[in-house]
Amino acid sequence: MSRLMLAAALTAMLMSPALAHDYTAGSLKIGQPWARATPKGAPVGGGYLTITNTGTAPDRLIGGSVPVSSGFEIHEMTMDNGVMKMRMLPKGLEIKPGETITLKPGGYHLMFTGLKDQLKQGGSFKGTLQFEKAGKVDVDFDIEGIAATSADGAAGHGAMPMNHGDMQMKK
Repeated sequence: MSRLMLAAALTAMLMSPALAHDYTAGSLKIGQPWARATPKGAPVGGGYLTITNTGTAPDRLIGGSVPVSSGFEIHEMTMDNGVMKMRMLPKGLEIKPGETITLKPGGYHLMFTGLKDQLKQGGSFKGTLQFEKAGKVDVDFDIEGIAATSADGAAGHGAMPMNHGDMQMKK
């Protein structure tokens, strides 16, 4: 009977979604970094996480890097007269004292440009976030499904693939 229970427990652990990671850098709490899986040949990917500033001074996410891409940008998506617009934030993203910023599909997000390989669901990759005051923070990004809307892999009705205009897919 105990072998059966052990086998069931191991199966449950292997079948459950990966647990997201949390990190601390000074007064910043970084939670659940994750990315969406990408189609084969996609030139860009998106990264998401939460940042909470528990301190008394603002800080700013100003950049970073991931080995899976040649570029790392911080973007914002907004609705303007019924049209979704995306723009890079060249000065980064400020996190005020006591504030939590959530980078998620359809809002603030990280853009991994020049992907070197497909991001595959169930995988993960390392990355470094660069903050103005807290400095560099090494994190791990879990890769969720292509239509995921959160770190637990859930896909809701609001999930929408990103359209990056006339970017061409690699062959």
